[in-house]
Amino acid sequence: MRSYQVLIIGSGFGGQCAAINLLKEGITDFLLLERRNFFGGTWCQNTYPGAAVDVPSPLYSLSFAAYDWSRMFAGQEELHRYTRHVIERFALQDKVQLSANVQRVAWDDIARHWIVDTASLETFHAQFLINATGPLSQPVIPDFEGRDRFQGKTFHTNDWDHTYDYRHKRVAIVGSGASAAQVIPAIAPEVAHLHVFQRTPHWVLPRRDRTFNRLERWLLSLAPMRTLLRWSIYWQFETRVIAFKYSRPAVRMVQRQALNMLERQVPDPVLRRRLTPDYLIGCKRVILSSTLYPALCRANVSVHGQEHGIAALDETGIITRDGQHIPLDLIIWSTGFDATDGVISYPVTGRNGTRLHDVWAQYPRAYLGTSLPDFPNLFIVTGPNTGIGHTSALFIIESQMNYILDCIRTLNRQNLRSIEVQPAAEQRYTEMIHREMQRTVWKSGGCHSWYQSKSGHVVAMFPGFSFTYHYLTRRLRLADHILS
Repeated sequence: MRSYQVLIIGSGFGGQCAAINLLKEGITDFLLLERRNFFGGTWCQNTYPGAAVDVPSPLYSLSFAAYDWSRMFAGQEELHRYTRHVIERFALQDKVQLSANVQRVAWDDIARHWIVDTASLETFHAQFLINATGPLSQPVIPDFEGRDRFQGKTFHTNDWDHTYDYRHKRVAIVGSGASAAQVIPAIAPEVAHLHVFQRTPHWVLPRRDRTFNRLERWLLSLAPMRTLLRWSIYWQFETRVIAFKYSRPAVRMVQRQALNMLERQVPDPVLRRRLTPDYLIGCKRVILSSTLYPALCRANVSVHGQEHGIAALDETGIITRDGQHIPLDLIIWSTGFDATDGVISYPVTGRNGTRLHDVWAQYPRAYLGTSLPDFPNLFIVTGPNTGIGHTSALFIIESQMNYILDCIRTLNRQNLRSIEVQPAAEQRYTEMIHREMQRTVWKSGGCHSWYQSKSGHVVAMFPGFSFTYHYLTRRLRLADHILS
């Protein structure tokens, strides 16, 4: 049994940001627990062809860890290098335990600390627990009839098998969201035939990517220029909330731009109809790609809509709903993650035996998306309603750290052991979130997306400007909490 003041579960950007902020606070008694055998999170795990960020790189980076980006939208390899840069710059490799898959956590009411059990039968104790596993870490694969019968190769985009050569093979990709939109253009020219199975089409806008030239990279090495570019991108992206929440005419104007792009790039009217969504833009995640539509128009690519979707699998391929049998060598599952109801994958037991599973039975909820009544000293990075559909998730993560560090700092300063949010404060916050959500395109845009829980509540997104969330988290509100 090993004891720490703080345990951080997960080593992606959320875990790294938490660790660095602890170091800045002078707290060194902490450990990151990483279930995989490598340190780094999303951009070390997701290595599928075409993987890249959909937020401009100068904004998709930690404010205190600048980087010499080569292009506007960094690819996975450069994002991996940036991750390593952050880890090495702050010597975080000395603060992590790999292959530490957390099985359960429980609050000890008497000792007033968290007990963390791992699959390797090792147990840890900690006064504070920061869950930074992220909402996009639990892959989902639909349980199609006969899925286990297929004798070809299968894998999820989250776990791409680079030992398998897909070139000149008959390939199906199931799903048409953000990951699929990156994989399809990357592999379509190399496969014999690519079958794309989409449940619903997505809205697509151009991806205005470009390589920075030598002069631009030199200019961006200067802190004032880098800061100017970062904030100009931030405020440009922040205006998107006006369309997502406050102005349906603005939504329809952006939607018209997407339709114009669809009409320009997809000349076949039948395929164009199949790729035209029937909901407002923004209701589902908007895809940024200038290469997806041309790839879908290739002669060796077939797009199967919902009416021609998957009925079952057999030993050699997919059987569609209209009775067609499609022989395949490879099936790629690009079917997303359990980002709402399964945001924390392991059992969590709080004060007086309160189970998080029961508290979240209707839908996940948390004060500032971060803390919960009856779960002292527990903080959830990128928890319920902290997702952001228009800007960098790292801005939200850094905002959360203001609140989390203020909680820890306050207890340390007052020589107290625990802090938890008042039930009434969490209730008020949650009611405000879902009241504001009614006005957003995510709630009333006419679609069902992964932003929603099984209950229909939108639990992935924050219903407003990111600077509003930053304001809410800027400091601890003592009146909303119980300290002891």
